[in-house]
Amino acid sequence: MAVRSEHLIETPADPESIVANSWSSATVDPSASATITAVAPIISISDLSKTYASGFQALKHINLDIRRAEIFALLGPNGAGKTSLISIICGIVNPSEGAVSVDGHDIVAAYRTVRSMIGLVPQELTTDAFESVWASVTFSRGLFGKAANPAYIEKVLKDLSLWDKTDNKIMTLSGGMKRRLLIAKALSHEPQILFLDEPTAGVDVELRKDMWQIVRSLRASGATIILTTHYIEEAEEMADRIGVMAKGELILVERKDELMRKLGRKQLVLQLHHRLTSIPPELAAYGLELNADGSELMYTYDTRAERTGISALMKDMSAAGIVFTDLNTSERSLEDIFVDLVRASR
Repeated sequence: MAVRSEHLIETPADPESIVANSWSSATVDPSASATITAVAPIISISDLSKTYASGFQALKHINLDIRRAEIFALLGPNGAGKTSLISIICGIVNPSEGAVSVDGHDIVAAYRTVRSMIGLVPQELTTDAFESVWASVTFSRGLFGKAANPAYIEKVLKDLSLWDKTDNKIMTLSGGMKRRLLIAKALSHEPQILFLDEPTAGVDVELRKDMWQIVRSLRASGATIILTTHYIEEAEEMADRIGVMAKGELILVERKDELMRKLGRKQLVLQLHHRLTSIPPELAAYGLELNADGSELMYTYDTRAERTGISALMKDMSAAGIVFTDLNTSERSLEDIFVDLVRASR
């Protein structure tokens, strides 16, 4: 991104200022979207802007509510403002304008209370390489004024398949295990909200799917998950809602299924009996595409339209003497939609 790099410093908290949270005991049915929607948002962002000392405006009047126990994916190209937004919510960067509240607490006025409710999983592990897994996670819990709870730490490590690595030094862990350790450290103080910054960057396909399952399990336990990712497949697989950022602006927030329905288009591919050198003039109105060797015609249509135009196309093709031997349809992916949205914002 075009903003300066910010790193999380885990700040010791005053135990009296930490409110009790319910992450470890709450149970939310992830399929009950109507129930989740009715609950007040756990994060509320109002007219938020950020301008750095250099004059670079990283965020421009962001307004966003994030619901309890949802998985919210924040997409955007490098420099879109994703890291700045997360850093402000987590208390790492100060906003220039606007307000942010977490579970009703202002992030500035009630900093320690808010910070104790949030777990942040950064992209890289910057901790003592000679420390053991157990000591590292336990230390993270203590930084937030939490009393020792070996049983809870054991549960977290077991859930993340780290229990057999308890006494291992961090330097001996594989890249995938270090990624799991980052999540364990973020969960050590039992937060209600978990921020995942590129959670599967640089990991193999098998581990990526394991991480997806971990995220789903956390949401099912009542946690709210906000993830930033460059993997469109990741957002398409996991997210309940998707926000798209570009040039410091939030250009769209929508439920994933609704976004696909509203912006999705389908393509009809016709395998021709005889190759064409060009599209006949009588079919020009359909906006057809002809592949390189002239063996396929592609027709793109809007699934929301009252009439798709397919029946009329078949009739006009028959009148033009064009015979096809096979056909199939394909639907636009979230990646196609994302690319179009970002291009339109330029």
